[in-house]
Amino acid sequence: MKNLAVVVFILAAAVSFAGEGKHLFILSGQSNMARFDPNVSFAPAVEKEFGKENVIVVKDALGGQPISRWYKDWKDADGVVPESTGDLYDRLMDIVNPAIERQQIATVTFIWMQGERDAREKYGSVYEKSLNGLVDQLGKDLSRDDINVVVGRISDFDLENKLYPDWTKVREAQVHFAENFPRGAWIDTDDCNTGLNHQGKNVTDDLHMSVDGYKLMGERYAEKAIELIKK
Repeated sequence: MKNLAVVVFILAAAVSFAGEGKHLFILSGQSNMARFDPNVSFAPAVEKEFGKENVIVVKDALGGQPISRWYKDWKDADGVVPESTGDLYDRLMDIVNPAIERQQIATVTFIWMQGERDAREKYGSVYEKSLNGLVDQLGKDLSRDDINVVVGRISDFDLENKLYPDWTKVREAQVHFAENFPRGAWIDTDDCNTGLNHQGKNVTDDLHMSVDGYKLMGERYAEKAIELIKK
């Protein structure tokens, strides 16, 4: 009986230790992430769930950029490699690494809002592979194989593929990735791009989200991230 009590204590201690540490949220992407303020709805939600002292939120984004500026081994469908790849990923990690220095990290969640540029440049056929590669790249750099990923599916801006030929192809790739990645999820943004925008103009099915849309986006990101962490 005494030995059983010791075993139970050791197991309990191990579970407790595994749950200790801070929850890291890495937010990145192009313009709809660049214009997104995590302090409006995302950070408050995850801080309420886990405690402000247990949350680290890092964001770096730049409008109009393809995924190749994050994924270092990117190539197009013909195997062509651009002159430069991964520079925005390096910029992101230059922010992430100091933020987690000397910190015990319990979980890592990657929050991604990007794809419009790849849809315009007709790179939809390699988008899912590139996103998988990017997540794998991040996992290796952080020495983790348990990264959670929440993808914002690009909106309903161009469902007829008139301006951005691979718009629906990228949307499908994002959902397929999220539903097949073991720790993945995606959020719908189709109702986030109508309303009053940051310039005070009323828009409908715009390329960018409305003010209320960004707030809603943050709430949905937080909800999915919390679900993944609790699994």
